[in-house]
Amino acid sequence: MAATVISSPGQDRVVRVLVLGGTCFLGRRVVERLHVRGDSVLVAHRGRSEPAPWISVRHLHTDRTHLAEHTGTIAEFAPDAVVDSCPLTAADVDAVLPVLPEVPAVVLSSQDVYEAFTGLRSGRELSALPITEDSPLRSERYPYRDAADNAVPEDYDKLDVEQRWLRRGATVLRLPLIYGPHDRQRREEAILRRLRAHRQHIPLGVGNLLWTRGYVDDLATGVLAAIDNRAADGLPVNLGETQTATIRRWVSQILQAAGGGAELVTVPDATLPPDLAITAAPAQHLLVSVARAQKLLGWSPGDPATRVQESLRWHLDHPPAGTTWTGADAAADDAALAAAER
Repeated sequence: MAATVISSPGQDRVVRVLVLGGTCFLGRRVVERLHVRGDSVLVAHRGRSEPAPWISVRHLHTDRTHLAEHTGTIAEFAPDAVVDSCPLTAADVDAVLPVLPEVPAVVLSSQDVYEAFTGLRSGRELSALPITEDSPLRSERYPYRDAADNAVPEDYDKLDVEQRWLRRGATVLRLPLIYGPHDRQRREEAILRRLRAHRQHIPLGVGNLLWTRGYVDDLATGVLAAIDNRAADGLPVNLGETQTATIRRWVSQILQAAGGGAELVTVPDATLPPDLAITAAPAQHLLVSVARAQKLLGWSPGDPATRVQESLRWHLDHPPAGTTWTGADAAADDAALAAAER
């Protein structure tokens, strides 16, 4: 595969890409793809989850808040492009912008910036479909401030991230619900854990939610397209699959790909176990148009049904360690199933 060309026509060269983060999930896949096609990659990360073997990928072990201590290394590498794969807060961006050279940048954001995301979480219909880059943005800030998940910073807000990077002229990629190999959230696990426990019936809500998804490798292709193509500089761009099955159909595809014969039983939303809450009936969908990515970046994703099969093959071969199906899990499912029979 040819190396990236972002210089003038006829001046093919290997591109030097500085990746901030880049050791987990989508960032990891981007680094792998850049390396495979022959680009030179410097990955700045904390060293907590360094994939092996990454022998020929250069590493700069540092927290992004200390990037200013490594200006010499960055200057010596002389990046032609930057990919910021993990900015979560305003402080995350403010810590690195003064250090980075004025080169093309691609920044990974989220479709949680849209007002539709507030509607999805709060049970209110707030936005028309499909969601485009011009759809209303969230008016409520810091969407996870009250969440029980302490892994998300209190000041997390991709709106702050986007505002700063767009002023710099970056391409900001708004990402959908991501699935595929090395997904730490294991989005298919709610179904797979029940299959491993030999459950014959799985409680499900109506499952009519339309939430645009994206396979990790397709999204990595979108990141590379944004590096290669300057047509989207200074713009937000949605990525995601062009066809979105309902959550219930997605669950059915997971079952089929896993070879499971469990029956899906519709139960009242109020009885759903927490890990199946996404199958409840929504007031707001998050169905996103990717027409801008197709037009400006020449990007298109693969077939969703095929991608589900590819994802399942990896997850079946790499079950999570230390997880068990408990009596409490069985009781929660049984209670939901019993409610369906009333």
